[in-house]
Amino acid sequence: MLHFFIAAGFAIFTWWFSTGAILYVDRSPPSTYPRSFAVASTLSFIALAGLLLSAKTATPLGAYMSFSSALVLWGWHELTFLMGWVTGPRRHPCPPEATGWRRFRLATEVVIHHELALFATLVLIIALTWGAPNRVGLWTFTVLWTMRISAKLNIFLGVRNLAEEFIPSHLEYMTTYFRKATYNPLMPISLTASLGTVWLLALEGLEGGSSVQRSIETALVGTLLGLAALEHLFLMLPVPDTLLWRWALRDQSS
Repeated sequence: MLHFFIAAGFAIFTWWFSTGAILYVDRSPPSTYPRSFAVASTLSFIALAGLLLSAKTATPLGAYMSFSSALVLWGWHELTFLMGWVTGPRRHPCPPEATGWRRFRLATEVVIHHELALFATLVLIIALTWGAPNRVGLWTFTVLWTMRISAKLNIFLGVRNLAEEFIPSHLEYMTTYFRKATYNPLMPISLTASLGTVWLLALEGLEGGSSVQRSIETALVGTLLGLAALEHLFLMLPVPDTLLWRWALRDQSS
């Protein structure tokens, strides 16, 4: 049981710190972007090697390495997105008259390159870990990808807290595709599915007969999924989750 809670704590800290680090870098002056991109790209290549290496070893260390490698790869995509380098072909505000499927199509054009890049990386991870004993990295990236799509759909349909503080000034046009509302029908489905899965993973990881390896794996993936569900919940609360990263949300002009 101790291994489960240690792994859960590791997942919480790495999620909090890596998110803050990405926000901090993207709030830096644009002149620093090339250097940050070079560093992030180097780390992502190392993470890709770490993912391939750890996939062959079903050990506690391998689980932590696979989890961390997937987070680094995800972070690279988040950096390129928030820098405005990999977004979509449309870089204009949403026309006021656009509604329904037209609004959805225009919103998709705003982020489609980013979404395709994420999907291509997911396919690459599947290929690298196919048949391997350690697939923690695959499940980690899958959780992030699935919950990211869910969050974007919920924001498109309407949420109370749009978290616009996360959007840098050069991407402010994206906020015109957001919708503010106290409720949308997708949110309860997203929360029920994610929290139900977290509950099942927690039961498996805390079960007395579970191996140390399985306990660590379920804790890492389940905790990350729980944190993603928490971010969904914050979208519907009057209290923004940006309070967790005030240290990272500095003025971009500074």
